[in-house]
Amino acid sequence: MLDAFAGLLVELHLIGCYWGDCSLSNVLYRFDASAIEVTMVDGETAEIHTRLSDGQRLDDIEVMIVNVAGGMADIAAASGVDVDMADLALGEDIAERYHGLWGEVTDLHLLGPEERYVIRERIERVNALGFEVGGLDLIPEEGGSRLRLHLAVTGRNFHAHRLRELTGVDASENQARQILSDLHYFEVGRGGGGSDKAITAIRWRVEVFEPLLARITALEAHRTEDPVQAYTDFLHHRYQISAEKGRDIPTREAFDEWVAAGQPGYPVS
Repeated sequence: MLDAFAGLLVELHLIGCYWGDCSLSNVLYRFDASAIEVTMVDGETAEIHTRLSDGQRLDDIEVMIVNVAGGMADIAAASGVDVDMADLALGEDIAERYHGLWGEVTDLHLLGPEERYVIRERIERVNALGFEVGGLDLIPEEGGSRLRLHLAVTGRNFHAHRLRELTGVDASENQARQILSDLHYFEVGRGGGGSDKAITAIRWRVEVFEPLLARITALEAHRTEDPVQAYTDFLHHRYQISAEKGRDIPTREAFDEWVAAGQPGYPVS
């Protein structure tokens, strides 16, 4: 819930909305499939600007911290609990999540034509903050493209459901997360931001996933193992060597290197 609230504040500030009365009681939470959707329901104090200054954003966050502390104190009083037992620092926790997320989504990294591997780095940093990437856009610019991420706070089976919905591929949640990154990688390689993501997903499965899975299955080491897990192992290897060399490594070249290296597995965290 806290991640969802911090994400809402980031989204509002990105569109130039100064809330002026941020509090947990002024939002509506509801489940949307496996995602959590958060909606502002009390916007009487809201102001819309072309762009918020850092001062306006920080003032909005300070108001939120005070309001959340007051709300927690009210809950404690209504429950007959000593106010010292209330989580008065909850707003500061939300603010910390907000600042970390704001930095990630507003970083105007210029993505070069051979730097698609950077997409994975950005997604993993957002994941580490407790958020998921619901999609991405590449904004064309001279010398490259700027990467813009769409955020979603999701449930534990979000990626597995999303992968099955888009491609028909069945995988566990963590496998699906990695495979969806590969789908994003493919999408960006074809120009990114296409309106018909369903067609792109089908092309990825036919042109990339199924041929590579067949090659993996043909390997002696994976004939009796989980080929989908081996696919994610390969994806991690391709990312690693791309990051080391500072450029995208073509799938065929990366696959040959992976096989030559003994088909190393994805490290267990």
